[in-house]
Amino acid sequence: MPDSPGNKVLVLGGYGLIGEAVVARLLGDGHQVVGLGRDIRDAERRWPAVQWIAADMALLLAAEDWLPMVAGMDAVVNAAGALQNGPRDRLDAIHRGAVVALVAACEQAGISRFVQISAIGADPTSSDVFFSTKGEGDKAVTNSSLEWTILRPGLVIAPAAYGGTALLRALAAFPGFIPAVMARRPIQTVAVTDVTEAVSRAVAGSLPPRLSVDLVEAEPRPLADVLFAFRAWLGLPPARLVPMPAFLGGIAAVVADGLGLLGWRSPLRSAALAALARGVTGNARSWNEISDHKLQPLEATLAAMPAHVQERWFARLWLLKPVVFGVLSLFWLVSGIVGFARQDVAADILVSHGLSPALALRMVLAGSVADIAVGAAVLVRSLARLALMGMIAITLVYLGAATALAPDLWLDPLGAIVKAVPALCLALVALAILDER
Repeated sequence: MPDSPGNKVLVLGGYGLIGEAVVARLLGDGHQVVGLGRDIRDAERRWPAVQWIAADMALLLAAEDWLPMVAGMDAVVNAAGALQNGPRDRLDAIHRGAVVALVAACEQAGISRFVQISAIGADPTSSDVFFSTKGEGDKAVTNSSLEWTILRPGLVIAPAAYGGTALLRALAAFPGFIPAVMARRPIQTVAVTDVTEAVSRAVAGSLPPRLSVDLVEAEPRPLADVLFAFRAWLGLPPARLVPMPAFLGGIAAVVADGLGLLGWRSPLRSAALAALARGVTGNARSWNEISDHKLQPLEATLAAMPAHVQERWFARLWLLKPVVFGVLSLFWLVSGIVGFARQDVAADILVSHGLSPALALRMVLAGSVADIAVGAAVLVRSLARLALMGMIAITLVYLGAATALAPDLWLDPLGAIVKAVPALCLALVALAILDER
């Protein structure tokens, strides 16, 4: 008999695309939910009914590390994962090492029910580190004594969007045409609500034990058709799809990998393109053979979550985010470099308004150092917020000082003061969109 609602469930990665939907579903089922993740500040505000644990899975590599966290739990759902190695992500630790330790802790604590959200194509023998480490984690689960369920979703479509699904929306909304690399590669989607339905049944014990199953719509479709469907969903007029040369995808992946070293998790990284190249397809029959709940095709998934003005705004503006940060960085770096190169000229302007030559030179040099510092720091994800606040503060100080000491500079339509105003506005915009995932 399935367990009655009211179990205590630990959800790893509870604020991700899938994890957050799982948390919402389990709360709706009446379970007590405990979420675990590295940065839980926003999650605590969005989901106050959840008890949150701040922890980095990559550091929890022994059963003893997990025992205090799994104590008292009735089930564990692992919805955590990373796409590619980077400053904050170590795939082997997250997908394999932590899962091996977690499974051992669950066995020691007597927690039998374990739900692993894996990925289509996960295989310990894969040459791709994402799929091989995912496969190693799945292997640790299947070799355990737990009552496990492994779910392998295809391309997950949800009302929330970041990463790959955000990129799909942005490409679909591209003005005039739809650019796409590997437009003919086969894709099978799955609604996030279907994923959470499977998790709900697994936690309740209503699925066959020790089950490994793909979650995909019945038929694959080319990526081009997915983009056309998203464009229609957004309510935009039809547009022609323009296949992009493979080398452009390669260049984008190199740039995205470089940004990944600075902490930015772009969906254009080489791991994502490698996954697309192999196709996102699975066995649709495996779920239908054990469940009366049919998985939705893409058309039904999109129809169940109508697009409104906010979705169109997001899709149209999403690709501008790297442009905004790039322009800001370039503006401040150039400003600082020019200040160093023409320090005498800049100092003379301040001297002409009553400052001593020594003080004027020190102010120019200090401003140039500050400009270069914030221009470089905004490119580093962990420093970006501080850098943007620094840009705003520096600009306000500059505008205030210039107004007090040299108000006549405002009269020059091409002067530095007037040019600083757009930079201030751009920094405010960048600060507003920084938390977008």
